[in-house]
Amino acid sequence: MSVEAPPPELERRPDGEGSKTDDGKPAEDKTLYGVSPDVVERARKAIEEGKLDQIEKLVDELHPADFADLLQELTPDERKLIIKVCRHILEPETLNYLDEVVREEVMGLMSPGEVAQAVSELETDDAVDILEDLDEDEKRRILQAIPAEDRAVIEQGLTYPEDSAGRLMQRDLVAVPQHWTVGEAIDYLRANQDLPDDFYDLFVVDPMHKPIGAVPLSRAMRNERIAKLEDLMHTEFRAVSATMDQESVAYLFRQYGLMSAPVVDEAGRLLGVITVDDVVHVIEEETEEDLLGIVGVSETDFHAPPLETAWRRVRWLVVTLCNSAIASTVILQFEATIQQIVALAILMPIVAAMGGNAGVQVITVMVRALATRDLQPRGSNIWRVVGKEIAVAAVNAAVFALIMGTVASFFFGIPIGLVLGAAVIFNMIWAGIAGTVIPLTLARFNIDPAIGAGPFLTTTTDVFGFFSFLGLATLFLL
Repeated sequence: MSVEAPPPELERRPDGEGSKTDDGKPAEDKTLYGVSPDVVERARKAIEEGKLDQIEKLVDELHPADFADLLQELTPDERKLIIKVCRHILEPETLNYLDEVVREEVMGLMSPGEVAQAVSELETDDAVDILEDLDEDEKRRILQAIPAEDRAVIEQGLTYPEDSAGRLMQRDLVAVPQHWTVGEAIDYLRANQDLPDDFYDLFVVDPMHKPIGAVPLSRAMRNERIAKLEDLMHTEFRAVSATMDQESVAYLFRQYGLMSAPVVDEAGRLLGVITVDDVVHVIEEETEEDLLGIVGVSETDFHAPPLETAWRRVRWLVVTLCNSAIASTVILQFEATIQQIVALAILMPIVAAMGGNAGVQVITVMVRALATRDLQPRGSNIWRVVGKEIAVAAVNAAVFALIMGTVASFFFGIPIGLVLGAAVIFNMIWAGIAGTVIPLTLARFNIDPAIGAGPFLTTTTDVFGFFSFLGLATLFLL
């Protein structure tokens, strides 16, 4: 049975918060998160009218995440004015919420001393995240302006591999000796002012500073002061190596429902802690990376300048051009067939498109399964998954072959309809095979399947689709 504090009375607000719909259910609160269009409009109006006091008051009322959203909604000139007016009330956390492109722009409007002051107030992992993408000269100027003690911790964090647990961890944590009691731990927490703002576990360490257990803060608070921490601690905690990839860390949290995990060095000594809020960002980042990788965009470019965005995307377009050239070469081999049966040119795109789209569906499922570890490159369930996808492809191929073959027979004759149906079946089944085998093969060779699978699939389904359709037409219709 749960025990809850009585809720305060709901106040009806002008924006509708706390209201209900006609069926008695709570209305969706559209102001629960994010910056509203009204706030953005008010900010723009204050900027146009030069009412600096209104701008400062508006920004001062915003959460750092909402202020970051506001900055990203505005134009560069508007951002420049807001930073000039509000730099003295800019909370350090705001930098952490900004898109990388906008963050670099905002930091460029601040002096190295101001940036250093903001970075030194952030948690270690957030400070490292902000500094890691800066060029070396700018990074060095900012680090030199940071107090020596904070600078040493940040510099150590920057030495770990990119996307590793060492970059992700916070250095601020609560570590206590195993012989302490709950009362001693509580007294320590009350007396020590240099503690992290938020923490979930008390990490119990031995004399060598190696973690031997963890006591959830809730468990410590529920026990008597005389209870020993070593009697309350979990000994089956999950210690993370500082060099572990962040994607593996995210999977560890997801698999075991962790709120925090200690990070250790090669000797097993406690270095820091990773908390669930950091893992949420990792999951978002990895998901975004996989999604963008499938369509050939290596990183988000929503706020980047047009020329920079064009350059980032041109590489994928070059690959697409090469794929199209290969497919065109296949078509060229059947030039005589197409000249004699013009209808083939009309129907060719159908075969390639059906195979390509079916393959993209399979690849998306496979990439997700590999990312969530539901499927392993050398797992025991590989053939079951491959067999299922081929079966699904076969069923879909039969359905669409019947549909398209019937339509083609009506317009161009039964022989062409049969050839089209057969080609659709061949290409969609091949898409099912390629959509499973290509990501698994790339993953086995430690190549990100999200980035590499798309070009291979597009090339094979186009080439196989054109070859099967035109080849069958040459064989049976001429």
